[in-house]
Amino acid sequence: MTMARGTVRGLIPAVLAAVTLAGCSSSAGAGDERPGGPAVGSAPAKAADEAGAEKTGADEAEADAPKVAEKGGRVGGAGSACDLPVTFDTAAHWKPRGASTELDSELAEELADLTEQGTVKVVCEIDAKPAGSIGFLRVWQGEASDDDPRAVLKAFVADDPNASKATYTQVTAGALEAAEVGYTVYSELMDESKKERAFAVTTPDGPVVVHLGGLDSEEHAQMLPAFELAKNSLKLG
Repeated sequence: MTMARGTVRGLIPAVLAAVTLAGCSSSAGAGDERPGGPAVGSAPAKAADEAGAEKTGADEAEADAPKVAEKGGRVGGAGSACDLPVTFDTAAHWKPRGASTELDSELAEELADLTEQGTVKVVCEIDAKPAGSIGFLRVWQGEASDDDPRAVLKAFVADDPNASKATYTQVTAGALEAAEVGYTVYSELMDESKKERAFAVTTPDGPVVVHLGGLDSEEHAQMLPAFELAKNSLKLG
């Protein structure tokens, strides 16, 4: 363009006007530049936009990630309050205790609905009251079988006549393959439905279900970090 301007210097104004219009057209292409920044669509701008998108995505993922409670102890191993085929961490101030199902025959029949569900029986409960919540993390165990974790959970939920809206997902509990279910249970005491959650794994000694209930959905939500701690830290005993 510099050589052309030198050649046409002194020629008719129409040619100069054409040169000016050409210059304006070129400026329009550069007009996509952001004041004080790189042009839109340029490599630096794209990199900056992608970096911002990645950061936003990471922030959202972190916000959506389940919270995990502070570790207070471990249950399931030798010398712990519950003899289990698995071990896992318990939240700070939560108190575990064994749950015996060896009762007098008459009393056992009356309490069967509370101590047995699906193909499993309650063997341990970890009380949240010392930590300020009303509810339990309960551990249920069944006889050795060919049932996979999802089948165990489906039988567990199906045996609760007040359960509904169950959603099952494949997860891991520690390094073990597991299934998880979230569902609602109608509480006659509270006259409302409340959320509950459980995960299941299979072991050589039978399936294990770890279940979290709560007085209501608000209490349940407050206790979920203890549930996540148990799931993330679970190992075969």
